[in-house]
Amino acid sequence: MIRYLIIIEKAQGNYSAFSPDLPGCVATGKTRATAERNMRKAIGMHVRGLRHDNQPLPEPRSFAEYVDIH
Repeated sequence: MIRYLIIIEKAQGNYSAFSPDLPGCVATGKTRATAERNMRKAIGMHVRGLRHDNQPLPEPRSFAEYVDIH
């Protein structure tokens, strides 16, 4: 199993999502849940395309943390 970080951002009127480890793989959605679901589909298509072209899958290298500010 490979796990890729996705970032979901609120935009004007919708949400956008991307993965730092998969350049060019993006998705949008009217809600956060829809953007996440669409991003899962986009990653699946992206990975299938790489495999079809006999290309290596990018190694996940991104991490996320929250920082508390007092």
